[in-house]
Amino acid sequence: MSPTAAPPPPAPNRPRPPALRVARLCADHLSIYLPVILMAVLALGTYWLVRTTPVFAPAGPAQAVRHDPDYFMRDFAVKTFAPDGRLKSEVRGTEGRHYPDTDTLEIDQVHMRSYSAEGHVTVATAKRALSNSDSSEVQLFGNAVVVREPITQANGREIPRMEFRSEFLHAFTDTERVKSHLPVELIRGNDRFTGDAMDFDNLERVIELRGRVHGTLVPTPAAGAAPKPAR
Repeated sequence: MSPTAAPPPPAPNRPRPPALRVARLCADHLSIYLPVILMAVLALGTYWLVRTTPVFAPAGPAQAVRHDPDYFMRDFAVKTFAPDGRLKSEVRGTEGRHYPDTDTLEIDQVHMRSYSAEGHVTVATAKRALSNSDSSEVQLFGNAVVVREPITQANGREIPRMEFRSEFLHAFTDTERVKSHLPVELIRGNDRFTGDAMDFDNLERVIELRGRVHGTLVPTPAAGAAPKPAR
């Protein structure tokens, strides 16, 4: 009888290499702290996103409209008409500047003609003028002259020519008024008046002169009277 073969001896427990033990240890620690690391990376990414995202500031208060012209005109003429097609005024100048914030027209070397509903003509000239959009209100600066041509009323009565002179005149063409807070000279026919300020209402036929007022009245010769010889 042959002898039974003895089982092989168990393999001896070999020690693991140090590198393998370190790698397994690092893997174990990494698996423990991985959620914490991911949360930290996510927090850092969110912080960077907040810091780099542009912030749109709320709209500030609307800026005040600047008093700057939006267009210019040179050697021009502007006409305005009434709703019925009647010519109301004609303005000429060497240069004009329109200001949109006040809807006014500033004119250099202005020459203006205004026509009332009755056909009365008023002519105004000055070194500079400031007019509203429809030329119903005009301020004249520098060597300002306003002339209202003679008028013949329906009853045949003649209203003599009137002329105003001042460094400033404020004319209202619709209401036929002329005002000034500066010294003014008024010539009506052959009569002449001066004052420190004036308010003239053509519709009411009223002239108000204020301050130091002086006047020269020339009598109208009677019809058929012979003129006096000059001395």
